Amino acid sequence: MPYRRYESEAGTRAGGAQLRTAPTFDYTQVGVPANWPHLYSGFLAHFNKNSNLSWAFDVWFLNLFPREAPFRFNSGGWSTLSFIPTLATMMLGLWAGEWLKSGRSDREKVRGLVIAGVALVVVGFVLQALHICPIVKRIWTSSYTLYSGGLVLLMLAAIHAVTDLAGWRRWMFPLVVIGANSIAVYVMSWTMEKFVASVLTRHLGRAPFLVLGPPFEPVLRGFGVLVVFWLILLWMYRRKMFIRI
Repeated sequence: MPYRRYESEAGTRAGGAQLRTAPTFDYTQVGVPANWPHLYSGFLAHFNKNSNLSWAFDVWFLNLFPREAPFRFNSGGWSTLSFIPTLATMMLGLWAGEWLKSGRSDREKVRGLVIAGVALVVVGFVLQALHICPIVKRIWTSSYTLYSGGLVLLMLAAIHAVTDLAGWRRWMFPLVVIGANSIAVYVMSWTMEKFVASVLTRHLGRAPFLVLGPPFEPVLRGFGVLVVFWLILLWMYRRKMFIRI
């Protein structure tokens, strides 16, 4: 199991008593590379990868069940308790939907979304700036819920203004195709992405994805995968095949 340990002497007091630093965590024991540059220090260290409250819960909870080997950490940093703040994200979407379905005018709807979006972004950013709660997606911290939710509300306000206030709707068709089968494309992204990427590389080679240089190769390959997914969704859309819950 991971452990806490005391490291590095900070000096000596009168009488020769040694003063030691606060406990530090051996992250290499929980799947975090040595000298990983993304670790927080100070109070924010409570939210570090595989050494936070959610991780401690999983170490207890997941080992209550029969396993081939004891659960020690998740390599990606995901945790079971993250379902709680993700439910909050879902609620933000539901409230935004109810707001758009209300009898208010389009201008009032856009104004309300902008105000709520700015407020959420500011609060989420302040929580991180004050070192109270960092913005961390993997464990879906409260500040990430507020910050990301606010950004999405601002994007929703912009799209609503363009489509319903300005009346520019034709450009939305590619997004409509994706939104009509959002569950399908989500499943495809987890089950088919690597396969489609390998097929594109096998048949097209790496050259098309290197036109902007090696740093952009994953970006262009990912765009190619997205195009393939979209064509599948377009085929489903035209045949009125929609996967819903």
